[in-house]
Amino acid sequence: MRKLILAALAAAVSIPTLAAPAMAQSRHELRRDRQDIREERREYRQALRYGDRRDIRDERRDLNRARREFREDRRDRTWGRGDWRPYRNSHRSLYARGNWNAPFRYQSFRPGVAIGRPYYAQRYWIADPGRYRLPPVRGGQRWVRHYNDVVLVDHRRGRVVDVIRGFYW
Repeated sequence: MRKLILAALAAAVSIPTLAAPAMAQSRHELRRDRQDIREERREYRQALRYGDRRDIRDERRDLNRARREFREDRRDRTWGRGDWRPYRNSHRSLYARGNWNAPFRYQSFRPGVAIGRPYYAQRYWIADPGRYRLPPVRGGQRWVRHYNDVVLVDHRRGRVVDVIRGFYW
């Protein structure tokens, strides 16, 4: 019995050390992505100053790609997008759609789009996002249910921050 307890204790202690290199790698990726954005921004300014239209277009495309990669890496690191999927598969009744309908038609939202107040009214807020294993929100943001989707909305400005499609069954 004592050996079993010691083995379990050793396994519990070793797990955080296994996760630490992955977190450090993500931190390194974020730092590298920030450097890429700075370099692309510098090259874009140079193209604006000295380049022709094609140079400007190419540099703008590179800058937007660097920004997109940074956002994706940051979201993957801080939010852990995949955490809720295994939980949802084992707790199907919690994610059941049920008899839920809104007084408006379904509309597919994208991040960055401004939406009207009826779409993110208080009656559609998800009161306890941790119950569904949703990523935490910052101040002024709310997870909102929109049919089978879950939408993260900045309710002060009415902007969509993130969308998880097909969240509910």
